[in-house]
Amino acid sequence: MDVISRTFLPATVEAGAAIPSRHLPIVERCVDAGDDAVLVTRCTRPDAPLAGEYLLLLTHRRLIVIQRTPLLHRLRLHLNTNLRHLSNVTWRPDLSRPALEMAVTAVDGVRERFRMKFPDTGSVWLFEAKLREVFLS
Repeated sequence: MDVISRTFLPATVEAGAAIPSRHLPIVERCVDAGDDAVLVTRCTRPDAPLAGEYLLLLTHRRLIVIQRTPLLHRLRLHLNTNLRHLSNVTWRPDLSRPALEMAVTAVDGVRERFRMKFPDTGSVWLFEAKLREVFLS
């Protein structure tokens, strides 16, 4: 059983995000066979609201962000980095809207911010716990 069917697809179901199969070839190129998906969710970038929608995939070793352009709906790999190459990783739950904002600094010094929206506050706490598990353990 490959990493996609073993961890990526169950993580998308847990997140409640319907991920088109068009994303799978990009994910397969980025994720190693033994690297399990921790969370998968759709997100936006608050500093670039017109840039389209993003898919954020966090594994135990990598952070992968795939952009879907707004006009032509093309997929583009926005970020693919080893977690060791990230610094100043922060996140902040926003329970008034149920959302979570995460910010990371990549190895090239670029600060990336991602905003994930959720249907309820329970989902916010679930994802916050998973971020704590990956980045603080």
